[in-house]
Amino acid sequence: MFKECLKYNIVPFIITEQTKLFYYRGIKEWDRERGYLRDTCLAAQDQFKLVMDYFRIPYEEE
Repeated sequence: MFKECLKYNIVPFIITEQTKLFYYRGIKEWDRERGYLRDTCLAAQDQFKLVMDYFRIPYEEE
């Protein structure tokens, strides 16, 4: 996913130990509730944006 995000000029995200269980739940519940996985990935993306801001790496807001 990381490479695909970069390929399409999307801010990437990293699933950390702290978000791993939410990510697994999102995958498990995808057919029933898509919001779990989507929200987990967006939250991880927000964390990555903080790192980019710290290092003054520009990115486009979606």
